[in-house]
Amino acid sequence: MNESRFPVKPFRVHGGAKVGHHKHTSQNETVVFPIPGEIIIPMSQHIGKPCAPCVAVGDHVFAGQKIADVTAFVASPIHSSVSGTVKKIASVKMPNGSKCDAVFIESDGLRELSPDIRLPEIKSREDLLEAIKNSGAVGLGGAGFPTHVKINVTPDKADTLIINAAECEPYITSDHREILENSWNIMSGVYTLLEIMGFKRVIIGVEENKPDAIAQLTDIAESKTYDPDDRVKVLKLKTKYPQGAEKMLIYACTKRIVPAGKLPLDAGCVVMNITTLSFIANYLKTGIPLISKRITVDGTAVSKPCNLLVPIGTPIKDVLEFCGAENPKKILMGGPMMGTAISDTSLPVLKQNNAILAFGEDEASLPEETDCIHCGRCVESCPMKLQPVNIIKAAKRKDFEALEKLQVANCIECGCCTYNCPANRYITQQMRIAKAILRDSKQK
Repeated sequence: MNESRFPVKPFRVHGGAKVGHHKHTSQNETVVFPIPGEIIIPMSQHIGKPCAPCVAVGDHVFAGQKIADVTAFVASPIHSSVSGTVKKIASVKMPNGSKCDAVFIESDGLRELSPDIRLPEIKSREDLLEAIKNSGAVGLGGAGFPTHVKINVTPDKADTLIINAAECEPYITSDHREILENSWNIMSGVYTLLEIMGFKRVIIGVEENKPDAIAQLTDIAESKTYDPDDRVKVLKLKTKYPQGAEKMLIYACTKRIVPAGKLPLDAGCVVMNITTLSFIANYLKTGIPLISKRITVDGTAVSKPCNLLVPIGTPIKDVLEFCGAENPKKILMGGPMMGTAISDTSLPVLKQNNAILAFGEDEASLPEETDCIHCGRCVESCPMKLQPVNIIKAAKRKDFEALEKLQVANCIECGCCTYNCPANRYITQQMRIAKAILRDSKQK
């Protein structure tokens, strides 16, 4: 394992794209969303096995009450974000097209907290992991991986905790606002993980287009009172998409390479989103589980762009109406590079959502594809050093051996190839198809 020294500056990552920032809401304080009349809580809000409801139609529930759970290790319990009555349990279609059960709760408008909420008592590593599991924490930057699983490592396996505050997607500023509004909370979480989990160092990676966030975190991290052993540093990252992708961030912070098909743990690192960390710190102080989420609402069809603190399960149509969305032609859950386009605004805000973007006709219109001119820009821009042109050709002829050799499974679907293509080809979509073709061939 590499030496655990702090880098003076970030290591240069390959490829990427210089996308427009459009960080219109970075200086807008978070607005608390009104209690919705109804929430919809899908049972699949994390990577892993979906939960099963532990409430029934007609039950009265409180905010913060557990309403769904699962015994699988890679999973996370789900809590009600309002108080009210369980109206129905029915199947809903998720943004990716899959279906799962969801609990529909009619709010009583009070948002009374559950009387069962207790402050977690942390005396050991096992206590902390159990508390994080009970909180319902998942990766809040978009991935949705259960947090108690991710950090369940020992110091001999991972010496470095990397806090992801890159927020490299255009428009999204929810993590930026978390830093400005809750920096002491964040650092409290950092020192708790240092003390209990035994990491040797913590690197907080922030893109240089957020100087106020860098300054605020650095002031605390450089304090000899809070960090006498100098084990926490803020690293100013180059502003370049996809700087926040796990493998890119690990290389930029440590120069370590995550082997093909492996996890950050195989490079001695754990990567955690900064808002996830802040939530955990707040949970340890209040006992209130994950029931609210800050999301950025922006786009050319939104008349009042802002960051909103919304109850999880709030229908997207309510959010768009609150922010003055006017006749949007395209709505994205997430950012414009890796977000998912949705057509049904009755879908709810999920745990891992960090933005709802709504665009007008001009931005929603896709350019017409033309023939590939073999310029190589997709290869130059791929942060994983893949060859999209050759991968797509191999997929069309169903050459599974070539797809394996070209390492298509390493594609992180960041969209840099599509963004940089002068022929406007939908390369990322074709890369997804190529990955699916290889996956299916292995299952036969």
